[in-house]
Amino acid sequence: MDGILNISKPRGETSFGVVAMVKRWSGERRVGHAGTLDPEATGVLPVCLGGGTRVIEFLVEATKAYRAQIELGVATDTYDASGKITQRGDASGISQEQLKSVLTSFCGLIQQTPPMYSAVKYHGKRLYELARAGIEVERKSRLTRIYHLELIDWQPPVVTIEVVCGKGTYIRSLAHDLGQALDCGANLKSLIRLRYGLFDIEDAVSLPQLERAFRYGYWQHFVYPIDVVLLHWAAIVVSPDTGRLIKNGRPLVLGNDAGSQETAYLKQYPGARSSLESHCRVYTLDGCFLGVLRFNPERGQWQPEKVFL
Repeated sequence: MDGILNISKPRGETSFGVVAMVKRWSGERRVGHAGTLDPEATGVLPVCLGGGTRVIEFLVEATKAYRAQIELGVATDTYDASGKITQRGDASGISQEQLKSVLTSFCGLIQQTPPMYSAVKYHGKRLYELARAGIEVERKSRLTRIYHLELIDWQPPVVTIEVVCGKGTYIRSLAHDLGQALDCGANLKSLIRLRYGLFDIEDAVSLPQLERAFRYGYWQHFVYPIDVVLLHWAAIVVSPDTGRLIKNGRPLVLGNDAGSQETAYLKQYPGARSSLESHCRVYTLDGCFLGVLRFNPERGQWQPEKVFL
């Protein structure tokens, strides 16, 4: 049971709760999600099964797209509608043009401070654990990237935006910072994750659908193969002998042997060599996904990082 599920998380359910359900329905012990959604948020939640849990570290690098409703004029301690009100302001005079101008300032590489109610660790403790105990600590800001930010609707005092961002971005912090920039306060009213890497909300399976699929034995219909999240890397096909070396953890110098299968592939697809950067996918001659290689620039070798066969 190896692969990845594109699950549509409902409102009110935690990401951990979804993982627990999948464990129970599937009987698979190794289950994990890639990228927490807050309980009140909905949308795409990739859940990895079996060997799929070994690519979570690569999956979290993918871009994500969200649609968010932000209420202006009210700030909270959680930065969303579930928190205690910490600020009230007047948003009645804010125009659509003013909103567009301020939103532009959040595009690109920006500094963002995580909310106190978040899973970020501080001296071994989760921030939300400290927050629930009434403790607030100074958080370090971090760099994050907003690739696209668009104003979708403005029905005062609620603004609707769509955001495409990189890893580590908190949409709650974005809502809070927007309120501070407008000098009226703001909080995240609702959030839906539209896309996570190649996983789209239009293709996501609901929890009732997934439960029935496991109960009646057609769950495979909803499982994506492990390598689907690695398709942005170049791929090579290796001979059986090279495959055995990879399985044994032996480093390789790809393409030096003029008669090797991988050299033939690189000659046939010269663009693959230029795109071989830090990682590449490896397949056997019969098309099975063998694993992931990582390039060691100091030695000029490709080191097997993960092997799946």
